[in-house]
Amino acid sequence: MAKILFVMTGSDHWTLADGTVHPTGFWAEEAVAPYERFKAAGYEIVVATPGAVVPTVDRGSLAPEVNGGQENADRVAAVLASMTELQQPLKLEDVDPADYAAVFYPGGHGPMEDLAVNADSGKLLLRVLDSGLPLGIVCHAPAAVLAATKDDGTNAFTGYRLTGFTNAEESQAGFADKAKWLLQDRLVEIGTDFQEREPWAPHVVVDRNLVTGQNPASAAPLAGELLKKLA
Repeated sequence: MAKILFVMTGSDHWTLADGTVHPTGFWAEEAVAPYERFKAAGYEIVVATPGAVVPTVDRGSLAPEVNGGQENADRVAAVLASMTELQQPLKLEDVDPADYAAVFYPGGHGPMEDLAVNADSGKLLLRVLDSGLPLGIVCHAPAAVLAATKDDGTNAFTGYRLTGFTNAEESQAGFADKAKWLLQDRLVEIGTDFQEREPWAPHVVVDRNLVTGQNPASAAPLAGELLKKLA
């Protein structure tokens, strides 16, 4: 059975500009929705995190108000509980992307803390881009792009069209004035063609083998685009 690699944050917090820590991790919907789509299509899921840390779900992502009501929140929690792969992650530093049909990065604020500065993740992203392997990255997970530095010091994603969690969304979420840096700003600074749509609406950008999603609502459509590339 072909496998899809989920590269996930190992952080359970996000350090804010004033030095305080915000409890976080990965965003439930951004892991659950693609997991369901990929499993239904017959793929095996393998999880990798820095140091093989069992990933932490952001408790806020389980609330009814961010899941369209209690019924869907219960469904998301149930699927999450069934994802045994989360309890047995591989060490990110030991992963060979050539063993997988595609690579996917779920978001949440956790990647802002660890994957944004993780050299092993950066090296993996370089290999995936060069190989042409389908690569999906959603919401805050494009923070990982910042660590994808080539030997000449430039970023491998410079010139790519992509999207991610926007400044407007971070502001509406209540963190724009508390964060050390904003994802959209940093992605623009490294020379990506950042494409923004209205806050919270599904928005997916495809450029070569890269598929990015703006926010949690973009996770399922992103998975659909990755499956098209795998077909």
